[in-house]
Amino acid sequence: MFEGIKKFGFGLMRLPKLADDSIDVELVKKLVDEFLAAGFTYFDTAWAYSGSEVAIRQALVERYPREKFQLATKLAAWRATTQDEALKQFDESLERTGAKFFDFYLLHNMGDYRTKYFDDFKVWDFVAEKKSAGLIKNLGFSFHATPEELEKILTAHPEVDFVQLQINWADWDAPAIKSRACYEVAQRHGKKVVVMEPVKGGMLAAPPAQIEKILRDAEHESSPASWALRFAANLDGVAVVLSGMNSLEQMRDNVSTLKNFTKLTPAQEKVIDEARNELAKIPLIPCTACDYCANVCPQKLPISGFFAMLNHLTLFENKTFASRREGWLARARDKNPASSCLKCGKCESVCPQHIPIRKNLVRFVHEFERSD
Repeated sequence: MFEGIKKFGFGLMRLPKLADDSIDVELVKKLVDEFLAAGFTYFDTAWAYSGSEVAIRQALVERYPREKFQLATKLAAWRATTQDEALKQFDESLERTGAKFFDFYLLHNMGDYRTKYFDDFKVWDFVAEKKSAGLIKNLGFSFHATPEELEKILTAHPEVDFVQLQINWADWDAPAIKSRACYEVAQRHGKKVVVMEPVKGGMLAAPPAQIEKILRDAEHESSPASWALRFAANLDGVAVVLSGMNSLEQMRDNVSTLKNFTKLTPAQEKVIDEARNELAKIPLIPCTACDYCANVCPQKLPISGFFAMLNHLTLFENKTFASRREGWLARARDKNPASSCLKCGKCESVCPQHIPIRKNLVRFVHEFERSD
């Protein structure tokens, strides 16, 4: 299944943008070229990632022989209202990517209320047919829920080849994520694991100063991001570690980290434990900027940006700096202030991190919108 595939994958959820908010395809081409030149071949997109499937067709599929790469994409049944609407995502993904077939195909973000849509719309039968027809080579699902639910799904569907889990050193024992427990369930079922969010949406690439000091004191030349990637790659049964890269600097740092990866030493594992313990003392909002919340928000609130501002306020205790750090939000807020939240809860129903979004938006209003 993963034979011959190196352990690093290019996650295509957060691609670089131009000033008009469109994807910078020319930069994506450069990133693709560097990634392939380093010997890595695994690309991960999804039907639900706006513009991503088309961008990777332009940057990869139309520029390289099909046998030179592996492409993964996903079907989000919970985004559909009918069976036909759900199943046609497959053909739309084939058309957008121009890939002819998918090396890896995932049922997207199973868990919680979303799982029933895959059953109700008979998606499992559908993808089995596509796999028999050779249009899907390997079947899996991505997952953001409890280990108990993961156990149920894997027991009911032993036919899956792999699972995609959120794993990083910060979330390893976090009560809301339970990375370790989910990983152990996959291990017991003998499933290969693809790791998503190893750098936690960039948070572990630019951690608080006290965390970075721990990592730099241990290895001055190693970036915080490299520690995060190595933690995930170090786990038995992990086949691919995904990272979303939107600059050549990020690409080069990540490629150099995993190109000649070796297992962590006990001393390095101890450094990560120390960093985890220190991070746990800081009350940050664990947002990864996936923006699932914004996609369903009736007010179109830029929620992840609001939370970035709150986290910067927590870290630096400087409201002016926090506002400037997310300057684009000042403009967005004029049209969509956090105080316009309807408190409908749709955002919380799709949040993979299980963040109490409404409560934190109230806090944002208090910190950044109120003048008293």
